[in-house]
Amino acid sequence: MTNKQIEVLRSRLKGEVFHDQSSLLQYATDASAYREMPLLVTRPKNADDIRELISFAGEHKLSLIPRAAGTSLAGQVVGKGIIADVSKHMTKILEINPKERWVSVEPGVILDELNLELEKHGLFFGPETSTSSRCMIGGMLGNNACGAHSLIYGSTRDHTLSAKVILADGSEAVFEALSKELFLSKCELNSLEGRIYKQINTILSDPANRDAIRKEYPDPAIKRRNTGYAIDLLLESEPFVAGAEKFNFCKLIAGSEGTLAFITEIKLKLIPLPPKEKAVICVHCNSLDEAFHGNLIALKYKPGAVELMDHNILELTKGNITQRKNRFFIKDDPKAILIIEFARERKDEIRDITERLEKEMREAGYGYYFPVIYDDDIDKVWALRKAGLGVLSNMPGDAKPVAVIEDTAVRPEDLPDYMEDFAKLLKKHKLDCVYHAHIGTGELHLRPILNLKDEGDVRLFKLIADDTASLVKKYRGSLSGEHGDGRLRGAFIPKMVGGRNYDLLLEIKKTWDPDNLFNPGKITATPEMNTSLRYQAGQKTREIETIFDFSRDMGIIRASEKCNGSGDCRNTALTGANMCPSYMASRDEQNTTRARANILREFLSNSEKENPFDHEEIFEVMDLCLSCKACKSECPSNVDISKYKAEFLQHYYDSNGIPLRTRTIAYIGHLNRIGSLAPGLYNFFMRSKVFSGILKKMLGFAPKRSIPLLYKTTLKRWLAKHPCQAGNSDKKVYLFADEFTNYNDARIGITAVKLLRSLGYTIMIPKHKFSGRTFLSKGLVRKAASLAKANVEMLSSLISVNTPLIGIEPSGILTFRDEYPELVAAELKEKAIALAAHCFTIDEFIASEYMKGNISNELFTNEDKKIIVHGHCYQKALSSVTPTLEMLSIPSNYTVEEIKSGCCGMAGAFGYEKEHYELSMKVGELILLPAVRQATAEVIIAAPGTSCRHQIKDGTGKIALHPVEILFSALTSQLG
Repeated sequence: MTNKQIEVLRSRLKGEVFHDQSSLLQYATDASAYREMPLLVTRPKNADDIRELISFAGEHKLSLIPRAAGTSLAGQVVGKGIIADVSKHMTKILEINPKERWVSVEPGVILDELNLELEKHGLFFGPETSTSSRCMIGGMLGNNACGAHSLIYGSTRDHTLSAKVILADGSEAVFEALSKELFLSKCELNSLEGRIYKQINTILSDPANRDAIRKEYPDPAIKRRNTGYAIDLLLESEPFVAGAEKFNFCKLIAGSEGTLAFITEIKLKLIPLPPKEKAVICVHCNSLDEAFHGNLIALKYKPGAVELMDHNILELTKGNITQRKNRFFIKDDPKAILIIEFARERKDEIRDITERLEKEMREAGYGYYFPVIYDDDIDKVWALRKAGLGVLSNMPGDAKPVAVIEDTAVRPEDLPDYMEDFAKLLKKHKLDCVYHAHIGTGELHLRPILNLKDEGDVRLFKLIADDTASLVKKYRGSLSGEHGDGRLRGAFIPKMVGGRNYDLLLEIKKTWDPDNLFNPGKITATPEMNTSLRYQAGQKTREIETIFDFSRDMGIIRASEKCNGSGDCRNTALTGANMCPSYMASRDEQNTTRARANILREFLSNSEKENPFDHEEIFEVMDLCLSCKACKSECPSNVDISKYKAEFLQHYYDSNGIPLRTRTIAYIGHLNRIGSLAPGLYNFFMRSKVFSGILKKMLGFAPKRSIPLLYKTTLKRWLAKHPCQAGNSDKKVYLFADEFTNYNDARIGITAVKLLRSLGYTIMIPKHKFSGRTFLSKGLVRKAASLAKANVEMLSSLISVNTPLIGIEPSGILTFRDEYPELVAAELKEKAIALAAHCFTIDEFIASEYMKGNISNELFTNEDKKIIVHGHCYQKALSSVTPTLEMLSIPSNYTVEEIKSGCCGMAGAFGYEKEHYELSMKVGELILLPAVRQATAEVIIAAPGTSCRHQIKDGTGKIALHPVEILFSALTSQLG
């Protein structure tokens, strides 16, 4: 395409057309898509934009790929042409009708957000995928998504009343339930819509076709079946079966993967909220075979869901910060766990069911531990289960559980025999496999462990798929239960439905889409599944020397390869998650964690440069990462973009030089040290509008930001003048005077010392260097590594379980816990790990001491006060905000609530930088700043992070206090 043609389209769509390499790569889930190179990424706003895209694609012989998010795992949206991403603009809930129980939405509406709105009316949309925090209704319909509770709620197809679409000729059609008379009248229309109805009438009226469909399609008793176009379901409607339900083309649109039409509006049937009394019983099994047979017992008790997690997944959840907290119910080392959910009107009903279920299971010899989980803990169990797909990428090395046969479904009663045959198939090929997901509906996600960089395993990849397809056909199952056919399974459709039926599918595609405009190569004419893979067969992984220790992942490339595209990073502010703030504020795929991991992997793997990091495209995509660390804890694949970004920047600067602003921010501690010799003079210049304005312009800081000032003395100097005169030698702690607290927030540091002394602790500041946080945030990793080395050597002999190191600024002290063990040389690693174990935020320390009984709430006021807390990003990712809440709750009548905000948006120096200011404020406006503004005057605002306090001040004019200031003011007796 020429630049002129692209500008024509930009003009038609009023922008929202992207054609640069870095933007395009974000829409490629693997290198094959990058090599095919999607030509354009567009973000249509409405049906008119879509008609423009269809017209433009037709003129230029391009394909058009509709794209939502979060439901497809088989390469459905990989291909050439124009990608039309509905996730940014087509996101409206158009109408809710509580009385008739339906809702009308645009295709980009996110499931969880829809259900939050419907909850106000006592209703919800039944199918819920494990990706409900980011999956969109258009994607759910295109893929006929199901979810854990499909036992009772079925699939998206079962709840779709009508769909408004744009057809291949640009005309609009509304598909809905039709009487026989209306159906036949549609067949008489002189239009593309009429030809579509006439063709399906011809196909399904043919007795030979009817026989072939009923004989070859998957068993209709299987709830999850998405193989090919659903002509088997249309066959059982009223025009062809007397007394059956009305004909509705929505059944065909569901699962059609964007190959037939472009959906612009969807009307969904709603159902009442389930009973409020719920419980899950988590059956711990000694073998997978126990789980396969135990499932049949569980189904007798009419559960809402039965899900499986095998030993491999359970092991991998141990390595994820967030999921470790969700393992609370697991006992010993089960080979599999059945998660069985019941919802009833009364809790005693559930107790009776779970007791009878456990009794029958034990009598049959299935299971050894049967914990029953209630209330909020249920969400933790389901969060662990939902993380299953993501954590699979944490398996070390190049051999991974791969998507190839992970979507097979058979009747539940056939599952034990099917699994026995499948085990023989694995044994024949000498393969291990991961088993998880929807066992209650006869669908297990089966992922054999293969190394797709190895030529032999690439051949085996196709062979195992072919053998499994034959096995599924034997049981009259569906090769695609819920994840769809896509690029992965489309080539097997002729085998699964038979040659005659496949020819019918080709006819349908040709009639609906004569020029093969919509998402070609899916369902029909699909290339072989072992072509265009992410890796070239025999590809060697480049070994790249890094400063951070990536040995656990076997190098930085393999670390970035852990991203499997599950999209957990596509959160919005309503999800309650913290990853990824720049995506939440922009809704641009380029700003997701997976986009950054993908571009890093692609360029590092394929760069021909001596310095593979030296690519402007990587810099562009990494630039808006706020280094909030949320991905380290919330990404189920443990993709730590903050770490990858810092490593990248160091090498990028090696080739391109370090900008002045970067040096200034990184060395701010050193500059503050100089300024602290005459803090009054320093502050005079920084307050001067003229001088600070020149400085901001020269360095590229946002004009609206105020430069942090210095305190009149440093914390270290104050402590030297006020040596410890009180305290218990058995209660000795070391205080880390980080580069922020020592110079800018020394007043808070002094307050912390006074607080700890009042509580009977002896405080010492040991000899130490800066934390290195500013250097890490700006990518000067070598300097940070030298500081880490010095601090480990200085402090490792002092710091112990009895003499911990505590810090006031979370970003400073948590550097010891997070980066230091991966920055120091091998000979210091054990010391760094030991040191990290005894480094705590002051909030953690005080909360822990209170729990141990070493601090009494009798020392504090009985006044009533309300406090709202914004936690620092690093607390949320690497520790917890809970200690802050507990610490502030020590005074008996203090009421403490957490603001459910993610990143504040300041993110160290990010929000000070001119080009980032607008995004910084957008991030703050998601939740934090409105919550602070809404707080009444008597409410105290707490924020442990210095950047967070600055953002709150700049964004609201209100002053946030460090928690130690609040607790110190609550003391009934304060030491000077």
